[in-house]
Amino acid sequence: MEEEEHRAESPVSSCLSTRSDFSKDEPGLSDTKERKRSHVSVEEQPSCCVLCQDVLKDPVSTSCGHWLCRQCIASYWDQSASSGESSCPQCGKRSRTRPGLQTASQTCTVQTDSDLQEVSDEHKISLRRRCECVTEGSDEPGSGTLLNRIYTELYITEGQSEEVNTQHEVRQLETTSKTKTLHETPIKCQDIFKALPDQQRHIRVVLTNGVAGVGKTFSVQKFSLDWAEGLENQDVSLVVLLSFRELNLIRDEQYSLLTLLHVFHPTLQKVTAEKLAVCKLLFIFDGLDESRLSLDFHNNEVLSDVSQKSSVNVLLTNLIKGKLLPTALVWITSRPAAANQIPPACVDRVTEVRGFTDAQKEEYFRRRFSDEDLSSRIISHIKTSRSLHIMCQIPVFCWITATVLDHMLTTDQRGELPKTLTDMYSHFLLVQTKRKKQKYDEGHETSPQELMEAEREVLLKLGRLAFEHLEKGNIMFYQEDLEQCGLDVTEASVYSGVCTEIFKRECVIFQKTVYCFVHLSVQEFLAAVYMFHCYTSRNTKVLKGFLGKKHINSTLDVFLMGAMVTSLKMKNGHLDLFVRFLHGLSLESNQRLFGGLLGQPDNHPEIIQRIIHNLKEKRTSVSPDRCINIFHCLMEMNDRSVHQEIQEFLKSENRKEKKLSLIHCSALAYMLQMSEEVVDELDVNKYKTSEKGRQRLIPAVRNCRKALLSGLSETHCEIVVSALKSNPSHLRKLNLNNNYLMDSGLTLLSAGLESPNCRLETLSLSHCRFSEIGCASLASALKSNPSHLTELDLSYNTLKDSGMKLLCDFLESPDCRLQTLRLRFCSLSEVSCGSLASALKSNPSHLTELELTNNNLYDSGVKLLSAGLERPDCRLETLHLRYCGLTDVSCASLVSALKSNPSHLTELDMSNNSLQESGVKLLSDLVESPDCRLKTLRWDPYRY
Repeated sequence: MEEEEHRAESPVSSCLSTRSDFSKDEPGLSDTKERKRSHVSVEEQPSCCVLCQDVLKDPVSTSCGHWLCRQCIASYWDQSASSGESSCPQCGKRSRTRPGLQTASQTCTVQTDSDLQEVSDEHKISLRRRCECVTEGSDEPGSGTLLNRIYTELYITEGQSEEVNTQHEVRQLETTSKTKTLHETPIKCQDIFKALPDQQRHIRVVLTNGVAGVGKTFSVQKFSLDWAEGLENQDVSLVVLLSFRELNLIRDEQYSLLTLLHVFHPTLQKVTAEKLAVCKLLFIFDGLDESRLSLDFHNNEVLSDVSQKSSVNVLLTNLIKGKLLPTALVWITSRPAAANQIPPACVDRVTEVRGFTDAQKEEYFRRRFSDEDLSSRIISHIKTSRSLHIMCQIPVFCWITATVLDHMLTTDQRGELPKTLTDMYSHFLLVQTKRKKQKYDEGHETSPQELMEAEREVLLKLGRLAFEHLEKGNIMFYQEDLEQCGLDVTEASVYSGVCTEIFKRECVIFQKTVYCFVHLSVQEFLAAVYMFHCYTSRNTKVLKGFLGKKHINSTLDVFLMGAMVTSLKMKNGHLDLFVRFLHGLSLESNQRLFGGLLGQPDNHPEIIQRIIHNLKEKRTSVSPDRCINIFHCLMEMNDRSVHQEIQEFLKSENRKEKKLSLIHCSALAYMLQMSEEVVDELDVNKYKTSEKGRQRLIPAVRNCRKALLSGLSETHCEIVVSALKSNPSHLRKLNLNNNYLMDSGLTLLSAGLESPNCRLETLSLSHCRFSEIGCASLASALKSNPSHLTELDLSYNTLKDSGMKLLCDFLESPDCRLQTLRLRFCSLSEVSCGSLASALKSNPSHLTELELTNNNLYDSGVKLLSAGLERPDCRLETLHLRYCGLTDVSCASLVSALKSNPSHLTELDMSNNSLQESGVKLLSDLVESPDCRLKTLRWDPYRY
């Protein structure tokens, strides 16, 4: 029995957070029964088709052995089941055979169906063993927990946050943690391939994004476990679970898809190429961000034979593109920054795992602890700290929090509970060290002093590993990486809650063991511990490599400022959390937890005050989003003065009198952005601060309905774009007048305007110095998402006639709802009037106000425009034509148009044109006409 179970288990053990439990007793699962196998020969075929009642033509066999014409059964399946699966029209039994798979000259599918069922049953047993028992951060024997006992439903949505590829993952959590769900439909992981009620499409390939530790792998395991236990998705014949960590190990070898299945899932050894063709497969590829394959979707050879050998890269690209097993379902999970490896054209659905909602966070702690009082105290505590509460969106951080607070609340330790991230991770490392002591004490005779030295040495080695690979952007390490840092496998294993083995050492086929930290934030924290130790021990080589020569013998405040400057140079902010931890470690309270590990830093009170002063006065030209990390560093140092000052500022009635510093503006932007209430209006010019300060306020645009922003550059445009793309986007009015956007900035902005999440109603872009090139981007974006914008101001930009033509294409769109269009000083000629007239004739035209002041339209242009005004579909009520070079000829054209029935125009401004008395009389007579609706008419009365 043991030998049989060993053969059934995958040669590669489960990935991070997962263990296999080789229990001999499988309650609820009976042995696979031997099924009778039958064979229907060609001679035994009936002579006629039950559907057409005619002689069989090109006969096809169902899985239950009945023969029908190929064309008849194809038509039958098209009518009865869009999926190609239905019951047999002769006997009523469910059939898995798709048209064209079985002909009279081939073996009957009854035997195939029976064999597949047997294989499927055996595979379910193996997959259940692999997925039913999980570990949260620890790989210690016996530490596994039943997935169904701790699994808490995750919040999964269709689509993804637009800015995820550019932000540090903790920053992504901060910006999405308060996302309202009014415009989203949650999707359960079991329904990942099921279309929503309003969707009429087949979903074959799904890409699921989510930050590290947010629950992607747990979702995959839950899906697989539910299938293996016969609870969900039983229409799927086989679920093939593979991780990119596993596939990395054979990236340079040649395999066929069939052999790949056999190697990674020995229970599928009996599956042949013919059987693959008739069953419904689901391939799950977990952890694309950890892939070391070179997925080339454009230049790879086309592969359609499951028995043909090729590289893993070629196999995967053909499987995803549908060239190989075109009916197979494919599910890929990835951290956001790596998701773009899969071309959008290959993906039918993109989903995002958001982690836990507030309610799910509480459910997790209540499920984890049977002691209701303990879980309530933990829940209550995390709500007191914004940073902890946000991080608990990640299930792995919930485990870290639970580990620390459980230890502190159930032991004799009576210290203040952690409120900052540095506090929490310091205590977490302390708990892991104590667990390591218990392990060491079981089999080693050693003195406390020797044990303390050993602990310090191993933690510093782990810190070096963490730091060196954080700089390189690596999250996975091999044995040689450990050895380069002086670590051996045993030392890494005893800290299993920190550095986790991915593959079990008893692997038969794959000998290479892979390691990673339980979460990226743990790697960042250990890297900070190592760097702080390097500073206190004056490790000149490491300091010089990271900060340069001038920080080798500097004081603590200069060292930390150097680290801050280095992190701010990183565009994607991947060292931001590392620097937050560094500042938190400068406090004596955190250093005390490590004993002498961090050395003897010069953290005298005056030094600490200098550090805080430096943070408050720090000036930088990086993105305002990145500047918020300076505020977070203050919070990690337990300096809440800026936070309290901004809270008082928000309560004050005389805000205009309070001068805000740069750090005040960063703090205010963060607090407004994270506010549970959507801010009604953000006008950066109303705050008493510098130009740089106003720029630091821009991130608050993500949580406001109206925004007036100044001093924008391309970097700031990216923040506005993320606000327009966010789900949901709160912005309804956006005033960017007098900003030096130019064509490049407008092109960036257009990426936000075309997002389906954008609900902008009013957009003002006066004096933004763009040309017809920028107008082309704008018009394209508005045309792709036209239904919400009602007011647009493009005055004082050089659109020219070419830009106007593109804009009018948007106006003619049947979904366009634009009511007000302002185009002062846009270098337009009579050609643009022709384009506008065409737009006014469109059905329906919603335009009610048109501002054309200071354009060279002349009489010929107004004549063209009048042709649009006289159309019954025209709804224009206000028309401004000041300084347009017009004469009495234009008056005649307009009068003729306005006499048309009906004309909706109520306001006309013809000031500052070369009108003579005859032209003015024409207009005056028109106003006095009883049928005219014109109420306001402006010209130059002083001339007459």
